[in-house]
Amino acid sequence: MNKFYTSRGDQGKTDQIGKDRLSKSHIRIQTVGALDEASAALGFARAQISDPAINELIKTIQMDLYRMMSIVVQKEPDLEKIPDLEPGRVAWLEEKIDHYGSLTDSPREFILPGENLPSGAIGMARTIVRRAERDLVSLAEAGMLFSETALSYLNRLSSLCFVLELFCAQNPPSRTENPS
Repeated sequence: MNKFYTSRGDQGKTDQIGKDRLSKSHIRIQTVGALDEASAALGFARAQISDPAINELIKTIQMDLYRMMSIVVQKEPDLEKIPDLEPGRVAWLEEKIDHYGSLTDSPREFILPGENLPSGAIGMARTIVRRAERDLVSLAEAGMLFSETALSYLNRLSSLCFVLELFCAQNPPSRTENPS
């Protein structure tokens, strides 16, 4: 039988890459937690959306977020072991923002999240991505961020989430009408 607990965190410490242990309240661990929440929220949104292209887009973003978590948790940069996100990833997000933005009407007033389940789920993911971005800024201000791309990536990701929220609100996927 697999054992899914170690008891190593019972004293409020957790492991990080490099064999050191950190307090679970350390900004590095807090940031990894926020990125993990963002990935989980995007996964929840993906489960609500029937559009295969958006599903694949979100899966790719989730993989990028896991890579970012590995970068953030490093005590010192080891780009051979865990390379930074390529700068082209930011341009890729911008292409996706432009694509879905071209399919979406610009709002003329404040939008309320939750027009339907998919748009509400993406809206929730957007707010969590923004929190992760704030935590990443704190990590950078403390001199502990070893990524040239992470901040720009999360900034664009929150914009993409906003555009996808609008897109889903204006183009309700069929799964909201007939849940499986």
